[in-house]
Amino acid sequence: MNTTLRLAQQPEADELLGRSPLAALVGMLLDQQVPMEWAFSGPYTIAQRMHVDDLDAGAIAAYAPEAFAELLKEKPAVHRYPGSMAKRIQQLCQFLVEEYGGDAAGVWTGVASGAELLARLQALPGFGEQKAKIFLALLGKQLGVRPKGWREAAGSYGEANCFRSVADITGPESLTKVRAYKQEAKAAARAAKPAK
Repeated sequence: MNTTLRLAQQPEADELLGRSPLAALVGMLLDQQVPMEWAFSGPYTIAQRMHVDDLDAGAIAAYAPEAFAELLKEKPAVHRYPGSMAKRIQQLCQFLVEEYGGDAAGVWTGVASGAELLARLQALPGFGEQKAKIFLALLGKQLGVRPKGWREAAGSYGEANCFRSVADITGPESLTKVRAYKQEAKAAARAAKPAK
């Protein structure tokens, strides 16, 4: 895996995301309740604070939980909820160590179908159905991981030429389009709620 991603919108952080399967997974895990660029810059910030050039699932899993939480809380914080996210990242890394020998790419290496890949992603701690589908779409659209039926397994996120999620962001222009789509979707959801 060595692709240029533009999710953090900062070169060093995006370079890490493009070469590190674990960084990409951690960025996706962090992508909730904060701006996308903040979430996907997180893996690079964590690596910098650990004084390493890549994230290592075994090292993160073995890190003292309180110390790892402090690492994420340092200013500027890695996430709006650094304590709970530190715990989630460690749970993800522990799972990867137990199930894949610490190799994050093992989650998608050798999968026979999009459905199998979706099931593997949904088994990851912190990855619900939507997050798993978005990451599956990111793998297929930008990272060349395309098992049979991957678009179908990713649902609407797998559609070509759409701007629904991080899977569709390749630069500032597409980021603007994805933001606009999300705002429209939120407005539609609010309008659909019955008045109290």
